[in-house]
Amino acid sequence: MAKVRVGVIFGGRSGEHDVSLVSARAIINALDPLRYEVVPIGITRQGAWLRPADAKLALDKGLIDLSDAQHAMLLPEPGHGGLVSIESGLSIDQLDVVFPVLHGPNGEDGTIQGLLELANIPYVGSGVLGSAVGMDKIAMKTILEAQGFPQVDYQLIRKADWLLHADRIVGILLKRFTFPVFIKPANLGSSVGITKARDEAQLRAGIDLAARYDRRVIIEAAVPGVREIECGVLGNDEPMASVLGEIIPGADFYSYEDKYIGNRAKTVLPAELDEDLAHKIRGLAITSFIALDLAGLARVDFFLDDKDNVYINEVNTLPGFTPISMYPKLWEESGLSYEQLVDRLIELALERHAEKSRLETDFVPSQPVA
Repeated sequence: MAKVRVGVIFGGRSGEHDVSLVSARAIINALDPLRYEVVPIGITRQGAWLRPADAKLALDKGLIDLSDAQHAMLLPEPGHGGLVSIESGLSIDQLDVVFPVLHGPNGEDGTIQGLLELANIPYVGSGVLGSAVGMDKIAMKTILEAQGFPQVDYQLIRKADWLLHADRIVGILLKRFTFPVFIKPANLGSSVGITKARDEAQLRAGIDLAARYDRRVIIEAAVPGVREIECGVLGNDEPMASVLGEIIPGADFYSYEDKYIGNRAKTVLPAELDEDLAHKIRGLAITSFIALDLAGLARVDFFLDDKDNVYINEVNTLPGFTPISMYPKLWEESGLSYEQLVDRLIELALERHAEKSRLETDFVPSQPVA
């Protein structure tokens, strides 16, 4: 049988660029060379797409900003199904399926998914709508709130309003929240740009920091006695939930440094929870996955307070895939190895694409249009 040609896209114009590279290396190493032919596709921090040979070299060297690299592009044209050299205009690589290992904006937010939809190429993960909603914390919270999912109190701040009316906004926040509070960019992950503020000065500094990464900022109430519980979801129309894991931060909260640099955070797998409570959380993970119209994979993060009340924190549609990332570890604890997980995600991508291909795209009216 012919090998499946898997385009692994990594890098990108995002604050999570470096995390993407680590995830991509792990996924590429996990793909069985007897079954798959890997086509690495690197996107620089400036947004340029690298041809596979240069992308592989860049990935091996730990960077993708090669000044002399040759560039490629993916045409938004059904039936073409591959990369085209920008220099020559010639087709260079056909793709059977794409694994977009892109975290954050310009990759996890529906942008790359829209391009792949136009090109009619199967891809791992959620579609345009699910990806966009899952990336935008405000949109996600609004939809989940409308469907009755439990969440902590939150407030949206627009950067444009903050620049004009900072004092008035601070006054409103001080009346609504008690310290500490968390400040986050609305569209980013890996804890980039997040601050835990304990007073007004830290609140102002935290909003300034988050506004460097996004034009919208979210303020969230802190949860007393918080425990951070995570659940992996896998599937399309009939998703499954993994065992639960607990994150015990090594710092004051689960920061970027705690996740990827200091390695001070601890994970408890499976989380030590009452069976009924664990069942409830796994059920919420699956129903939120369906409510947001997700596909393939997601990691759903929860807060537990000191009275065991459950709150959905956020849903990650392309969670980290590094060797120490929680999503693959949750499934490994559930009996699915890293290699098996990658295989299953590719199968789900092909299944979803095949199902969507059966939908009708033409409409012939019974009467001619006047």
